[in-house]
Amino acid sequence: MAYYFIFSKTDLLLKRQADGTHTIPCSDDVPVKTHPWTHVMSVSPMEDGTEVYTFKVENPMQIEVLSESLKRDGYDFIGLRESFYHLPTELYLKAGKCQELLYWDFNTQYCGVCGSPMKMHTIISKRCTQCGKEVWPQLATAIIVLIHRGDEVLLVHAKNFKGDFFGLVAGFVETGETLEEAVRREVMEETHLTIKNLTYFGSQPWPYPCGLMVGFMAEYESGDIHLQRSELSRGAWFRYDKLPQIPQKLSIARRIIDKWLEQYGIVSQQP
Repeated sequence: MAYYFIFSKTDLLLKRQADGTHTIPCSDDVPVKTHPWTHVMSVSPMEDGTEVYTFKVENPMQIEVLSESLKRDGYDFIGLRESFYHLPTELYLKAGKCQELLYWDFNTQYCGVCGSPMKMHTIISKRCTQCGKEVWPQLATAIIVLIHRGDEVLLVHAKNFKGDFFGLVAGFVETGETLEEAVRREVMEETHLTIKNLTYFGSQPWPYPCGLMVGFMAEYESGDIHLQRSELSRGAWFRYDKLPQIPQKLSIARRIIDKWLEQYGIVSQQP
């Protein structure tokens, strides 16, 4: 038996169960028809030793036919983000890893040095068939930080948000800087504020398409809010009991906000 994480673009194939919940297809054989050119990737197994494979269904006509026939057989294509609310955490995290590996596989078909075809060397590395250059999946590391001032928290709306919610200051780590330096730089660039008492919160894989989010909490020190308009459309201080719409539970931003709210005995009822 093996789990098969099958994607159509960023949609993931889930199997409906008798009780209405979903899971990842798990069987002795590939649950859908593949072609000779389909690259079925082997992925690190689950904690219980169950093997894991992943691949993409890319032909639009094949996807259309598959979608109709799979629905009749109890399968659904669901967006990877949405799958967070349908799958156990272990399977959602593995789905994210599979998506990242497929993204990496698609973008490393040819050697960046000599242009020759790349070939899988291990389950997480490729080697050039001509010059021998090896490549591994790359992560885009980003920081995200909750800044509080007394009983208020700084929330911002980035221009790339797909929705009307407010989140936390975030940005990518640049070469040559520490995580802590990246936090202070991003806060200054995006809000013109200085912070103090910076503490690490936790991290989260973010497979959209291949990121690692590193979370922090910090206290306001000085300055007035001046938003970086190229990145942010709105931003302000909000009291703990008067928050706007905040990120959904799948994100580390929500986990950090929920943790901050705990000191006031509040459990957010937002989804």
